[in-house]
Amino acid sequence: MELLGIDVGGSGIKGALVDTESGDLITERIRIKTPRPSNPEAVIGTILELVKQFKYEGPLGVGFPAVVLDGIVMSAANVDYRWIDYPGIEGISKAVGYPVALVNDADAAGIAEMTFGAGKGRMGMVMVLTLGTGIGSALFVDGKLVPNTELGHLFLPNSKVDAEDYTSDRIRMQKKLTWKVWASRLDTYLHHIEGLFSPNLIILGGGVSKKHNKFIPRLTIRTEIVPAELLNEAGIVGAAMAAKPLV
Repeated sequence: MELLGIDVGGSGIKGALVDTESGDLITERIRIKTPRPSNPEAVIGTILELVKQFKYEGPLGVGFPAVVLDGIVMSAANVDYRWIDYPGIEGISKAVGYPVALVNDADAAGIAEMTFGAGKGRMGMVMVLTLGTGIGSALFVDGKLVPNTELGHLFLPNSKVDAEDYTSDRIRMQKKLTWKVWASRLDTYLHHIEGLFSPNLIILGGGVSKKHNKFIPRLTIRTEIVPAELLNEAGIVGAAMAAKPLV
């Protein structure tokens, strides 16, 4: 089944056609810079532009960097505040003219990793963390998703900023942190996560995961840590998979 998956991020909006049976992208990925301001009208316009570029007609899935409950966007950490309480499914569906599945972006990436990637077949508690503009999280218990965890917004002990403002990939680049210094920050965050949840496996994804050899060997937590296998395509694949029930 070929479906369009779109991954909305704080810096870019990406899409591709996905074979939802294999998890493979069957087209080249197209990326458009996230508009500023990233209000609903502007972001939905960019989503519509991607649909047109793919000449796509049919249900589509959209991963979004926010808590999504019953199609309503409930938060807006890395997009314009006007998304809060916005009827996301209704607004996007009206613009594109087809049914839409709208899910938290990290949950989408996690679904892809658990189905086709590093989490395939893993039981117990598995956590997928996406390191990018922010920190997204997806939590699975025996393969079942616990949605909208948003663990990037935890506050570390004695910290005045949340985790993603301390150790996201955006912060690494903005502050020009060395891999050693950034890995130490990430390690602090992961120790906190480990203390709260005691996961069996942590999968690290997001764009920075393709450079995992520069930081994963420096991490010291007890929990098994592996890089995401779908890398930066996981969000697109998972978004497309979320649209399968709409067909």
